[in-house]
Order: sequence, then structure tokens, then C-alpha cells
Amino acid sequence: MINKTSPAAGAAVATPASHLALAAREAALIVLGTAALALIGQVSLPLPFTPVPVTLGSLAALGVGAVLGSRRGIASSLLLAGLAAVGAPVLAGWSGGVTASFGYVLGYALAAGLAGRVARSDAGLPVRFALMLIASSSVFVPGVIWLKIALGVGWGKAVALGLTPFIIGDVLKSAFMTVVTAKRR
Repeated sequence: MINKTSPAAGAAVATPASHLALAAREAALIVLGTAALALIGQVSLPLPFTPVPVTLGSLAALGVGAVLGSRRGIASSLLLAGLAAVGAPVLAGWSGGVTASFGYVLGYALAAGLAGRVARSDAGLPVRFALMLIASSSVFVPGVIWLKIALGVGWGKAVALGLTPFIIGDVLKSAFMTVVTAKRR
């Protein structure tokens, strides 16, 4: 895919065809990441006391970021959010739209970006776990803020509805991704 334009000089210049192939590959990886987010996010458990369901979407965001890297993970997450925002059925229960829990979908980009960095880190296992826990928890920043605004509740209620019920699950997801990415290296 790389043509040498000046064999004597040894300079390698990429051809337009190689740029197109690279762009197509990048786009395909991002679309596959988005598909993984949408499909894995279908595994969900609605909770009767909160509009935020327990899903594997945040685990998928960590995985997409770890496998595809930060940049592609962020792009995949933002594509998912964009599709959901225009009503495409890519969220839990094959739903779409901007709901009270949409902030968590935006938070997938943070989680994927951080997980991509953690997956390529040379840090020891305890540090990698702590970093993966930060990555997993990052979905709560936009998630709880969005939930607070959407429901018109105070911070205490927003945290009770949108953070507290999910802490144990996020610790488990972080531990799982730490082990999976450690074995991958």
C-alpha cells in the first residue's frame, strides 16, 4: 500500500488508495465498536426505584476502549450517543432518545478513553485496578449530572438514584476488565 516515489532517496509516500484503505479500516473499527456497545448494552436489569437500569453498557465501553484504544473507543461511544439522540434503537431494551439516563451514555466516551489508556499501561495490577475503577466510575460524572437536571432533583437524590445502586457492579466490572487486560498484554 505504500509506494516509493523516489527509490534513490528511499522516501516512502502513502498513496491516496492507502489513505482510503486506512480511513475505511478506522471507520469499520469504530462502527464495530459502536455495534458492540449497542449489543452488549442490551443486557440490562431495570430497577424499580430509579430510571437508570443496570446494564453491561459501561462494561462494553471499558472493553471497546481497551481493545480498540482510546481514540476509537471514544469515537465508538460518541457514535452510539449520536445514534441514540436521533432515536435509533441502540440503548437498553432496543430504545433510543435522550432520556433521564442519557448522561451515562455520554459517559461511555470517558470510560472508553480512560480504559484504552489503562489497557496499555505498564503499571502493576493494583494500580491498573484503581485506574480501571476510575475509568468505570467516570460514567457517573455526566450520568448523575444529567439525571439531576432531567429529574429536577437535588444532589442527594441524584446520587441515591444514579450512583449508589451501581457501586458494587462497577467494582466488579473494573476487576473483570483489569484481569482481562492484564492477560491480554
